Amino acid sequence: MAEAFTVYHPWARRRVAAALGLLAFSVCALSACTSGGGVSGGGGNVNYVAANDPGMSTVPIGQRQSAPQISGKTLTGQPLSLSQYSGHIVVLNVWGSWCTPCREEGPALEETYQKYKSQGVDFLGINTRDDNAAALAYVSNTGITYPSLQDPDETLVLQFKAIFPATTVPSTVILDQQGKVAVRVLGAVTGPELDQQLNALLAAKQS
Repeated sequence: MAEAFTVYHPWARRRVAAALGLLAFSVCALSACTSGGGVSGGGGNVNYVAANDPGMSTVPIGQRQSAPQISGKTLTGQPLSLSQYSGHIVVLNVWGSWCTPCREEGPALEETYQKYKSQGVDFLGINTRDDNAAALAYVSNTGITYPSLQDPDETLVLQFKAIFPATTVPSTVILDQQGKVAVRVLGAVTGPELDQQLNALLAAKQS
């Protein structure tokens, strides 16, 4: 019985390889766009604790590390620094207008931003490997109102290489009020997932 799955003929092996390749491509398309053709995982930080979603992980309070203090120009050319959000919870989302999962998660990000912005929660995008005109058109069509930093050559994203792989787009990190990474999501994130994590951080702030 153990030999029932053994592939003996070359044509059969080619068919299996093709099927596996198609499956890998489908997984990438559903979860994240990567420059390497597959779903990247990992990151340098070993303190992440897996949550219910396979792409989401959290960091215990005592093990959180400060996020890089990135700065640059927004899509409209205005200077902006992450330090301007000091004392706030920040949802930092890496995206590109060329990325299908980014387009799918965009409305949920904006809806969540509108829901929590009065509670000391800010959203900031990093638009990477993109043409600025295409990014502006995407923002306009999606109705996103929070700012995004231009990052055409991945300079900003690479500063997060210890937190998430630069090749995984979209990626999202949530920073606590001290500017430390509390949550990491590799791949697209949903509104309910953001609600769960933001409510937990807001409750911890009040306790």
